[in-house]
Amino acid sequence: MLLLEAGPPDTLEAIHIPGDFQKTWLSDSAWHYNTELEPQLLSAGNPPTNGRSVFWPRGKTLGGSSSISSMVYIRGNRRDYEHWNYLGNEGWNFDRALYYFKKSERNSRGPSKYHGSEGLMAVSDISQPNPVSLQFVEAAVETGYARGVDFNDGEQIGAGLLQVNVRDGKRESAATAFLDPIKHTRKNLVIRNFARSRRLLIDRNRAHGVEFAVAAPGSPERIENVTADREVIVSCGSVDSPKLLMLSGIGPADHLRSFGINVHCDLPGVGQNLRDHTIIALGYHYAPGKSSSPPAAGAVEGGLFIRTRAGLGDAPPDIQFHFSHWLLIDPSYLKTVEPDGGFSLIPTLVRPQSRGSITLRSADFTDPAVIRANYLQSRTDLEALTEALKIGREILNANPLDEWRGAEIVPGRDVRNDAELQQYIRTACAGLFHPTGTCKMGHDVMAVVDPELRVRGLDGLRVVDASVMPSITSGNTHAPTVMIAEYAADMIKGAS
Repeated sequence: MLLLEAGPPDTLEAIHIPGDFQKTWLSDSAWHYNTELEPQLLSAGNPPTNGRSVFWPRGKTLGGSSSISSMVYIRGNRRDYEHWNYLGNEGWNFDRALYYFKKSERNSRGPSKYHGSEGLMAVSDISQPNPVSLQFVEAAVETGYARGVDFNDGEQIGAGLLQVNVRDGKRESAATAFLDPIKHTRKNLVIRNFARSRRLLIDRNRAHGVEFAVAAPGSPERIENVTADREVIVSCGSVDSPKLLMLSGIGPADHLRSFGINVHCDLPGVGQNLRDHTIIALGYHYAPGKSSSPPAAGAVEGGLFIRTRAGLGDAPPDIQFHFSHWLLIDPSYLKTVEPDGGFSLIPTLVRPQSRGSITLRSADFTDPAVIRANYLQSRTDLEALTEALKIGREILNANPLDEWRGAEIVPGRDVRNDAELQQYIRTACAGLFHPTGTCKMGHDVMAVVDPELRVRGLDGLRVVDASVMPSITSGNTHAPTVMIAEYAADMIKGAS
């Protein structure tokens, strides 16, 4: 088995220190992507102008984006998986997904109906939560929300502290959990770093290998080919998996031909159906004499899921609140205060209706893909975030936070009505780096892979990453991606 990784080994110190996760985003261990100008967003300026690009870092190291994320462990809502199954993806219901969630995790709470304790990936409670995070939970309860016990039981009810991927005070990535225990002992596993895939090798409707460029620091680039005895597994993420397929002649035929790429398989859905979780922040100064202690778990400690509209009924929550004892707000607002000088609540749109796309910029594999997230394309998304800001303000102004709360930084005390809140959202919102869906599974004309994650119309090729999700999950996407990989591993072994 050969594992090709475009970036370096996961030796960057910041990868393993939970509180330093933001330091990884501009390092050599990340792709520094940006979206195209998003037409519904506003750029800074007075007056602001239409169109703003959004920063999209993606992991470029062992562990992928799990090596640069905030480590929040959220599976999503049971209805997410029942919907996948309803769409014709048999076997992807919640009970089956739960089996693989439990299989992967070594949960500090021990085994139970919803948790496993024998898996390889550490899932733990936050060892020393900040006092202000505890008071956020109390504020949410006083505001009328239930006190949550477990965000990962499939229902996502109530406010509480999050579980995180942390082991012995260090980040637990997909690499530390699943690669580190075997990479020095498995004789049939070879890991090649600095090896960037250029295209898949395809002959007679079968993928039989990969052409890749090796460019280690200080060495000239060279091109190599490798052939596969059984299957090629593409796990490049929701940006680069569709890009690699398209560079290899798999995707929308007219789009590929416009770059002179020979079409092996006309699949119009490659690169379509892109969804991300949109975020906007509330930020407050700490009251005099109050401060944050160093983060033990990526600075996001508290959580709450809500439905912003009564008409949502039994649908999954549409908003997830992330509470941080740091100011995780747009950097342009951090002009007079340090990140640890305040706390923030980040409403997160977890059921976005807006959809974007990934397309090629050229036939050159070194050119980044064209990313169009289409944030706020749907008016419903903007309205949900507007309501979430109002609810978030109500929670942060509840009595339990009185001794911690200073002045509001963002949106700011003068931003009150819906029009003002929506201008703030359009000016300061971003993505949560949770792109999904660009090689979705299913049976419809836009499906790219079947329910066993095999690329439609070709043999010997599967996609295994967040791009196969037919719809985005209600919460942080690392845990569902690991579940998909666990399920795929059994499918691959069953086919061998």
